[in-house]
Amino acid sequence: MQPIHQDTILYYNDFESAYVDKRNVEIWLPAGYPKQDVKYQVLYMHDGQNVFNKETSSYGTAWEIDEKMDSLLGAGAISPTIVVTLWNTGKKRFSEYMPQMPDDAVESAFAKAQLKENTGYDRLYSDDYLKFMTQELKPFVDQNFQTSTLREDTFLMGASMGGLISMYAMMEYPDVYGGAACMSTHFPIPVLGEGMMQDIPNRIPDPATHKFYFDYGTLTLDAAYEPYQNRVDRLFETAGYNATNYRSIKFEGHEHSEKFWSRRVSTPLVFLLK
Repeated sequence: MQPIHQDTILYYNDFESAYVDKRNVEIWLPAGYPKQDVKYQVLYMHDGQNVFNKETSSYGTAWEIDEKMDSLLGAGAISPTIVVTLWNTGKKRFSEYMPQMPDDAVESAFAKAQLKENTGYDRLYSDDYLKFMTQELKPFVDQNFQTSTLREDTFLMGASMGGLISMYAMMEYPDVYGGAACMSTHFPIPVLGEGMMQDIPNRIPDPATHKFYFDYGTLTLDAAYEPYQNRVDRLFETAGYNATNYRSIKFEGHEHSEKFWSRRVSTPLVFLLK
């Protein structure tokens, strides 16, 4: 009797980069990979240590994305997809995930002083992080796995600051990424947040070729998000987004944690990957 092939997680520890600090990368392959003549979609996820395993999670709870993907694929709710997760580096997480927008706000002496005081670094590294993702990691994945390289098959997902960097990646590389899920997006950033909000209209990609998903809860840190998310929703609506390519959902009673993101993550997965 032949063993049943189950899904697989491949571990690449200390993945090197010319742009940012090395970090762990994990790649999940669905059951049956590789199927003949299938070009797999790719979902890139931030805060990778929290995605699959609670043992490596920063807070002892994981998204359990592998289980969610198995269920959705088995039900035919999504198309065949590989999941690539990038661990954060802890000390530089804010500096790598905070969008560098607009330039004049990010480069101001006041912003640099505030960054130094709160993070230990006087600059942001999100542009470098996106270069790592787009110019180093994505080519590695496409060269070594049976993937589609098309924009409409390449997606991003993250929560909190991971939501911000997912949104920013779509804005900086609209020819590379076709959809982003931004969960519990942490818009209320002191000092830099308002400049970022004002710059969003200048960077929203073409609604004819992109999809965005946003959501938020109502408890703990998420309790502050609704007015910011409503403002972002209006900006995207003005730019031409509608129900076919844009979702913004409020989840009553949900807190700011992997536990609750795991509960609702099937919603953005189906929206992006169906």
